[in-house]
Amino acid sequence: MDAVIIAAGYGSRLAELSPSKPLTPVCGMPMIEIGMRQAMAAGITRIVVVTGHKADEVEAFLASLAPRLSIAIVPVRVADWSKPNGYSVMVGAAQCAGDYLLMMADHLFESDLLTRLLQTGSPTRDVTLAVDPYVDNPLVDPDDATWVKTDERGFITAIGKTITAYDAVDCGAFLATPKLAAAIGDAIAAGKPGSLSDGMQMLADSGRAATHGVNGGWWMDVDDPRAHALAEALAPQHLEALAQASGSSTASG
Repeated sequence: MDAVIIAAGYGSRLAELSPSKPLTPVCGMPMIEIGMRQAMAAGITRIVVVTGHKADEVEAFLASLAPRLSIAIVPVRVADWSKPNGYSVMVGAAQCAGDYLLMMADHLFESDLLTRLLQTGSPTRDVTLAVDPYVDNPLVDPDDATWVKTDERGFITAIGKTITAYDAVDCGAFLATPKLAAAIGDAIAAGKPGSLSDGMQMLADSGRAATHGVNGGWWMDVDDPRAHALAEALAPQHLEALAQASGSSTASG
């Protein structure tokens, strides 16, 4: 299965640490490489990366990374990376023939979480979003989180940063079908700005947006220096990519 990783945004809150959010290192490894390694451990065999801000630098890194990871990496640029992230999703999805794992370059996930998400496909859903029901998770920035309200089946009824009734937080990993990109396009046609959440709400309104609870699985949104410091401290305990790198370093020493 393919993965689509969104790596186009500016990342203003991490700018003091790095000029490129996807290339910001956590424990010595760029976040986008961590995400790719975790996706590969979950079974992904091809990766599409949507670039925008600092695209030349990101794409040069990807060109060097592909042979090291022995995986096909397809970079594709979004025309205007200042637009909402739904535009990046549509550009990335256009490179995929079927369903795909959608991830954000600034989110970290343990591979088991992604493996379980990839097993949730069903004809009854057009997208499945990994959600954390622990809404008071101290690793979550409540001012930046995307919140989710679900029904008794675990399907989404509302999603967004400003909704006031919610029972879970969006983890930033999706098992998507081609219907997600189509829904974003429909939302734009209806006058919405074009965020990923706009498309998700369109699918939710038609009863086609499901959730998958992470059940204690480890994840983080590394969006500012505070979150970055937490990731530096916690990620080695949870991420296969960093554990492997540490083991290789010890063996070579």
